[in-house]
Amino acid sequence: MRSATRSALSSTRAVLADLGGSIDLATGIEILSTGRAIAGSSQLLGLLADPTADVVGKKVLIDRVFAGQSEATRAVLTAVAGSRWSSPSDLLAGVEDAGIRAVAGTASSETSIEAELFSFETAVRSDAALELALGTKLGSPSEKAALVQRLVGSKVSAQTTAILEHLVQQPRGRRIGEIVRDASRIVADQAGKLVATVTTAAPLSDGQAARVARGISERYGKDISVNQVVDPAVVGGMRVQVGGDVIDGTVSTRLSELRLQLAG
Repeated sequence: MRSATRSALSSTRAVLADLGGSIDLATGIEILSTGRAIAGSSQLLGLLADPTADVVGKKVLIDRVFAGQSEATRAVLTAVAGSRWSSPSDLLAGVEDAGIRAVAGTASSETSIEAELFSFETAVRSDAALELALGTKLGSPSEKAALVQRLVGSKVSAQTTAILEHLVQQPRGRRIGEIVRDASRIVADQAGKLVATVTTAAPLSDGQAARVARGISERYGKDISVNQVVDPAVVGGMRVQVGGDVIDGTVSTRLSELRLQLAG
């Protein structure tokens, strides 16, 4: 991530935090929908992303184009447009980041959006036809959103449904697994946590999962949301991934390394 975008994200998140209680689920969904509207108009995207354009003029444009949206939504868009982004695509990512954080912030403490997103990603990854249906460029955005609704029904929270419906409508060139993982990281960060994916040959017990989470939390200095993957191919041991960090202590990897040493 380039420095201009990092600074712009920080500014937008600060405005979102200042709005606080005025943000509800409907507002979060609005922010996400405005991001799709901006993406659908190259002229509008170009004007809002232009670093030389007058900030006041951008606000006037936002108030006119999105007059039907809430004041909070327009305030977030004004913050986005008033910041300097490294590219137009980064601006769209900034609107998405704000929308996902707004949606996630309305969930109850008992709701684990990260776990629900992970379950959806796992289900899609295990079904090639479903992955194709959600990822193809040929399907219409509305059809993909309707497919998500049919798949999740009432099995997940309204917040998770809103995030998934947005993601499949505006993938921005990313594969379905990637966009869901990106969203999960944003949700976790909003809650002050990190997401760790732990792969083992057999399911962890509740006690084992708690010890693993505690160990990773101590290493990174943050609360951890653990996604468990069971893969018999690892044979034994454990593989832990936190963002770009991978700690691979699986038996299969050790055997592969041993075979390479013997071959050398």
